[in-house]
Amino acid sequence: MAWPVPRLPRTRRVQRRLVQGLMAACVLALVPATWMRLESGDRVGTVAEAPAREVAVVFGAGLWNGRPTPYLAHRLDAAAELYRAGKVKVVLVTGDNSRVEYDEPDAMRTYLTGQGVPDERIVSDYAGFDSWDSCVRAKKIFGVDRAVLVSQGFHIHRAVTLCRSAGIDAYGVGVDERRDATWYYGGARELAASGKAALDALLRPDPRFLGPEEQGVTEALAAGAR
Repeated sequence: MAWPVPRLPRTRRVQRRLVQGLMAACVLALVPATWMRLESGDRVGTVAEAPAREVAVVFGAGLWNGRPTPYLAHRLDAAAELYRAGKVKVVLVTGDNSRVEYDEPDAMRTYLTGQGVPDERIVSDYAGFDSWDSCVRAKKIFGVDRAVLVSQGFHIHRAVTLCRSAGIDAYGVGVDERRDATWYYGGARELAASGKAALDALLRPDPRFLGPEEQGVTEALAAGAR
């Protein structure tokens, strides 16, 4: 059976209202993302510009065959550079381990040790299911008050805004990427994600999994002070 082909409204009045509605929807979608850029604008820079903080937080960005995707690897490279430069003492890797066969934090840890970061200076958060969860858990579970956040440029403004809303004095390192299809997809995805992020910053819900406090960051800092 042939399905009917949708037709545009014929009257100019209806067409004008349709265009106006689409324009309004686009503006509404841009408002949260614009607010986040304004909120975090002076708190985002490069590895060289990042202030010294005890902790770096690296957000997960997917695995391929159990290994970090190129985007995640670039985030980890930047975190390793921060560590080698003496700007951070501990790296908190936060990602998804909601199923046995998918373990972002352990893959991130393995990559970082391969880049020369000592295993005892890496702390894993296995319930960083999204950016808000990662920020809240960094604060409430791991006791992080100040941190350098590491992510791609299209995501870092959202990460900084969310972590600040969660109570962390955050500075973001935006990792440069070439403008390929993945980059443009990430930028477009941010428009959709920014709406939820604005609600998270406003309502401050508990993460999907909170759990008891952990001493991993405190112990790693103490080990580094010996």
